[in-house]
Amino acid sequence: MRLVRIILMAGLLPGLALAQSAGEQALAEGEALMTEAQRSQQRIDQLDDATRDALNRYRNAIQQKDQLADYNKQLAGMVESQRRELAELQAQLATIEETQAEVMPLLQRMLSSLEQFIELDVPFLLDERTDRLEQLKALMIRPEVTVAEKYRRVLEAYQIESDYGRTLEAWRGSLDVDGSERVVEFLRLGRLMLFYQTLDGHTQGYWDNASRQWQPLPASYNRTLQQGLNIARQQQTPALLRLPLPPVSEQGAAQ
Repeated sequence: MRLVRIILMAGLLPGLALAQSAGEQALAEGEALMTEAQRSQQRIDQLDDATRDALNRYRNAIQQKDQLADYNKQLAGMVESQRRELAELQAQLATIEETQAEVMPLLQRMLSSLEQFIELDVPFLLDERTDRLEQLKALMIRPEVTVAEKYRRVLEAYQIESDYGRTLEAWRGSLDVDGSERVVEFLRLGRLMLFYQTLDGHTQGYWDNASRQWQPLPASYNRTLQQGLNIARQQQTPALLRLPLPPVSEQGAAQ
């Protein structure tokens, strides 16, 4: 009986080996199929991402095309507008020689009037104002400078002179006081009055434009002038100053 069992077991062993081998093969094939399925899914995901990227690029391209179309439309309008402006400029250039012939004499007359005005005005900042006038005279004879630029510079000088009449200014300079050169403080009230005061505050005076010379002021104006100098330098708040003013002529009062 034992012999029969041994013989049966011996007969079953090849079958079991074959079954085990078939199971292992099926397991390996299953794992291979699983791996291939994962790879296929990855390729599908990659294709899906590529498809979305391609779709986004396509949409961006469509949007850029629309933007370029609008830009080209605007550009065409700008070009047409520039063509019209160019035609207008060419028409203006045709008469530029005539315009220059009219403007240049006007500028010369304006400079002459400005020079006379400075000579007759209160003598403040003479070096600065005279230097500006000389620069304008030199500018007028420079052929490379346009008429428009010359006109602008002359108007700028007139504007500066006009601004002097609305400002309060103080500065330090030299002045002949009683026959000796001294450093003094100048105070300008617009272009109405020009005062001076020595650094020690003991001597002061004003410019008399009628006689074209300096006139002394009594010591009672010492403190008032010092206040005016401080206000001009923004070292003191504005206040009412009691200073002498030139008399108003009947002609000026009528104006």
